[in-house]
Amino acid sequence: MGEERAEERFGEFVVVRRHGYVAELVLDRPKAMNAVSSAMARSIGGACAALAADGDVRAVVLTSTHERAFCVGADLKERNSMSDAELVRQRPVARGAYTGVLELPMPTIAAVHGFALGGGFELALSCDLIVADSTAVVGLPEVSVGVIPGGGGTQLLPRRVGAARAAELIFTARRVEADEARELGLVDVLVEEGCDREEALTLASRIAANSPVGLRAAKRALRTGFGLDLRAGLEVEDAAWRAVAFSGDRAEGVAAFAEKRKPVWPGE
Repeated sequence: MGEERAEERFGEFVVVRRHGYVAELVLDRPKAMNAVSSAMARSIGGACAALAADGDVRAVVLTSTHERAFCVGADLKERNSMSDAELVRQRPVARGAYTGVLELPMPTIAAVHGFALGGGFELALSCDLIVADSTAVVGLPEVSVGVIPGGGGTQLLPRRVGAARAAELIFTARRVEADEARELGLVDVLVEEGCDREEALTLASRIAANSPVGLRAAKRALRTGFGLDLRAGLEVEDAAWRAVAFSGDRAEGVAAFAEKRKPVWPGE
């Protein structure tokens, strides 16, 4: 499969576009700079559930339709109107958006330009790789408004840049511009202004040329093994290897290599 399909909308603010085996998950609430409202959070979670269950998707790119922002984080206007009880009820909805991206079983890439702040940066951190253009400004400013990063930031950022660097960034609530963000490892690839989406889709296409079974198993091993001691991590890796060693993808990969041709992955 992997053919082009019509785009699919999830609620008012999220669109999924297909580019062969690559799915583009588009944040599309431009009037609010993609601030994540309850409705938008539900849509992100719903789109991620659909993508996770789609065997034709080998890589996902998270993009934005706003020219000056990837996502500015939680919808604070909505939050300000909530009672304490409503905020408690809304919490699982909000978490569902971030965990939806984080738990996608295939490789994920965020394409960031402009502001990626608070929950917006947490959506990017939930991806495996972050491509940013020269306009990118990232940060976790939550303590400046009396809360903490609640979309995974306190856990994902130190895994990227180390505990002390994450503490400095979270405690100061400062914004980091593109060059420093690349230097600190807050983003992985830095490109010229306006090229983040194109570069992320190109990278995703390169990833998607590989075995879907292998990609999912490799991601599972990377995610599950990180933070374990070496011996335990190697057991995680071994379990992932056993899951792919007798797969159709492995048989096709070996055959294609021997026959000096491109593999046609069965995906199982």
